[in-house]
Amino acid sequence: MLNLRYQKEADKMTIGQLAGLLAAIAFAILVVFLIQLLLKLSKTLENVNQTINETNETIRIVTKDVDILASEVEGLLVKSNTLLEDVNGKVKTIDPLFTAIADLSESVSDLNDSSRRAVSQISSVSKETAKVGLATKLGRQALKMKKRKQGDK
Repeated sequence: MLNLRYQKEADKMTIGQLAGLLAAIAFAILVVFLIQLLLKLSKTLENVNQTINETNETIRIVTKDVDILASEVEGLLVKSNTLLEDVNGKVKTIDPLFTAIADLSESVSDLNDSSRRAVSQISSVSKETAKVGLATKLGRQALKMKKRKQGDK
């Protein structure tokens, strides 16, 4: 009987054993979830690593292109500066021409003013001359008529 009693007691789990079994099951479940989490984390890290590699390759390509563009821009700036110096030199050469043209246009304007005044004076002298000419003709005609009247008498 004693054996049977020990056997029944052995078949019964104690609270400590039950707690240990629950802890073991919880730990097993935790390990399964941690394994899944680590697998997902590993895939994410592979994707990040691939993205970083692609980014580095793109940066290398862009850096090479920027270097080429920088050298071309530098050449264009040198040519632009040369062209600008040439244009500035030609503008300095042309400046006296524009000054002379301005002086010439002022002289032509003065000449036009003088011509207008001369034409105006000639016009007024012509009018006076025409008046004198008309008066002279009238005077001759009057003299002829007077001579005729005196000759008729």
